[in-house]
Amino acid sequence: MLTKEQIINDSKQYSLFSWSAQSNLNPLAIEKASGVYLYDYDGNKIIDFSSGLMSVNIGHGDQRITAAVVEQMQKVSFVTPSCTTEVRAKLAKKLASICPGNLNKAFFTLCGTSSVDNAIKLARLYTGRHKIIGRYRAFHGGSIGGMSVGGDPRKLANDGQQMPNTVLLDDPYYFFGMKELDEATKLQLSLEYVERIIHFEGKTNIAAFIFEGESGSSGCLHYPKGYLKGIKLLCEKYGILFIADEVMSGFGRTGKWFGFENHDIIPDMVCMAKGLTSSYLPLGCLMVSDTIAEKFDTTPMMIGLTYNAHPVALAAALAVINIYEEDKLIENTIKKGAYLEQKINELRAKHPSMGNFRNTGLLGCLDILKNKKTGELIAPYNASGEDLKVTNLMAGKLRALGLYTFVRWGYIFIAPPLCITEEEIDEGLAIISEALSIADTHLEV
Repeated sequence: MLTKEQIINDSKQYSLFSWSAQSNLNPLAIEKASGVYLYDYDGNKIIDFSSGLMSVNIGHGDQRITAAVVEQMQKVSFVTPSCTTEVRAKLAKKLASICPGNLNKAFFTLCGTSSVDNAIKLARLYTGRHKIIGRYRAFHGGSIGGMSVGGDPRKLANDGQQMPNTVLLDDPYYFFGMKELDEATKLQLSLEYVERIIHFEGKTNIAAFIFEGESGSSGCLHYPKGYLKGIKLLCEKYGILFIADEVMSGFGRTGKWFGFENHDIIPDMVCMAKGLTSSYLPLGCLMVSDTIAEKFDTTPMMIGLTYNAHPVALAAALAVINIYEEDKLIENTIKKGAYLEQKINELRAKHPSMGNFRNTGLLGCLDILKNKKTGELIAPYNASGEDLKVTNLMAGKLRALGLYTFVRWGYIFIAPPLCITEEEIDEGLAIISEALSIADTHLEV
């Protein structure tokens, strides 16, 4: 058995880690995981306050998934996508039952970004149009297609490889001169801006809009009330498809099966992954409306993957969905999301560096302030180098005290597994409180 040092050294020497300068890495070596906790090779217990990458929704180490996967592998571990299996039939029917409207057709993929890529392809095949409209403050995965339709700054190093025919929108809360306006006026002006873009880009050239059901890694930025519904109405007006990216916000994370359900809309396609299997195995899904699917009853649908509908991954997904229902995890998300809000507000009396906390269910993000009067964050958007000094100190403190979460720029993300208890929330927030004490000492009042 390898020692912790050998595991870390060999992993660094013989493998590459994503989104990182390799020489600066000091990865956690995890031996086992259970519930909301990770355990390293020194026996330290680490509370997972971001569900891995906002994906291990049911919690770690649930042996019901292991049993389902083993059972499927004992039957059949792989068939070509032109064959089918019992688990394919069961999972597709189950997904159709939890999706609203006529979202009844499942195309199984490998992950979130492959769901997005295939949504783009299918939108273009269905409409005969070519342009895709997304948002600057959105992330749709690490493929060329996924990076091109989002604006997350991780894409910038690959800008020279961007997919053509993508258009990105500024967010509705960033327009110059709108801060002092009432909400109804801001919504109206924001939607008028989007409609102008539709005309500028050619209304008959646009195949689809792609939006996250709820904003994730950009800072859980909330859409103004009515905004997504307004976008969907514009899509219907001009014959444009609406693709909801539910890779992060899906499967109970926001207190609904899908984030878009908080906005009273039904998309034409839904991209899924992460919580679909709770990350126990890689799997994605593109859920498609009957209307779109009908086109391909007589026309070949020219998209495909070797691992489309991989039966072992499907077995994990079916077991995970059953756990959401059996363990009432969506109901727990609503309750614990409200409890989290309450406890965050109680911390404010202690930490002047705390800014806004935005959450929908258990998808949450806390702003850390540099200047309380102006609202400037402790690190700006896409910060690097010295600008991240305090952020890195906070991240180091969280790790040293046994908490794992996503810390980015001026944000601390709080998105624990949906099975979390009040006591575990208190435990995680107590550690975050220690990190906030660092930011307090750097606050410009």
